[in-house]
Amino acid sequence: MSIKLLPDLGDLAEGLGVTGIVGVVLVPVLLPVVAGVGRPVAKAVVKKGILFYENSKAAIAEVNEVWEDIIAEARAEVGEERMKSAEPREI
Repeated sequence: MSIKLLPDLGDLAEGLGVTGIVGVVLVPVLLPVVAGVGRPVAKAVVKKGILFYENSKAAIAEVNEVWEDIIAEARAEVGEERMKSAEPREI
């Protein structure tokens, strides 16, 4: 009885098929090419994300400022209405 440490090359070729064998052969060749193309794309996506974050941060700050102004005006109007209702009336 013998122990097989490595599969038979014929069995491996049949199991992988033609596309599997081509893939195994081409992966070491194509991987650097894909990495070379993918890096600039990934960097561009990160740059766009940073710009979007910075622009949205400024827009959110502006909306927050407008909202605070609206709240302050509403509180002032409520205060005026309370003062008018608290004034003594002439009979």
